[in-house]
Amino acid sequence: MTRLNVIREGEGPIVVLSHALGCDLHMWDEVAAVLARAHTVLRYDHRNHGGSEVVPGPFSLQALAEDAAALIEREAEGEPVHFVGLSMGGMTAQALAPKYPQLLKSVVIANSSAYYPDQTPWRTRVETVQAQGVAAIAPGALARWLTPAYVATPEGTEAARRLNDTLVGTDAAAYIASCNAVSAIDFRESNRAVTTPTLVIAGLRDEATPLAMSEAMVAAIPGARLATIDAAHLSAVERPVEFSQLLIDFWRSL
Repeated sequence: MTRLNVIREGEGPIVVLSHALGCDLHMWDEVAAVLARAHTVLRYDHRNHGGSEVVPGPFSLQALAEDAAALIEREAEGEPVHFVGLSMGGMTAQALAPKYPQLLKSVVIANSSAYYPDQTPWRTRVETVQAQGVAAIAPGALARWLTPAYVATPEGTEAARRLNDTLVGTDAAAYIASCNAVSAIDFRESNRAVTTPTLVIAGLRDEATPLAMSEAMVAAIPGARLATIDAAHLSAVERPVEFSQLLIDFWRSL
């Protein structure tokens, strides 16, 4: 079993927060602070990220789903959870939902995709990291993650600094394996088998996973709903209160 770094906060219905590629559980700091007022919030570092185990060699998104399922079974002790994933976390949600519906009360897929038709940007990113290290791709990542207007604010400047430090501190080989796993996803058919209530959140300024990718997931997942937020790729960092309210409103409607 992969050793995962986990933080547990609050009391109430259980929410699991699953972060983006190149980030760690602190991506959720502001959202967790809001949700923990009325929920038990479990956030964790994916394998190869943060304080979790670095697992040598290639892996798939299904492996991340297995990691998440093991965490839920251990930490929630049989209680179904609200699973919230952003970007790679949203891909983890898509891999998890068809196979482990009994573990899930609801699913939120934010700033994510079910499929990448063009592998070229991913190959370029991997080749850059192989040649120059993770720091070489950090400026481009930050530019996709947060809007310039947010980064210009004091809180945005600090958030960008922390995110940059986390990304640059990620093991290069582990990051490459994660990129390869993300680029290979194809949930277009399996999403049709999802039975868990699902909310898809799209960032209106998200260039990494544009609105059309969210719309495609909503079209495939039975009964899925779409919400939008005026933010770039890391919408939960840029607009944590608004992001949290979308979750709370969704859960209240179930």
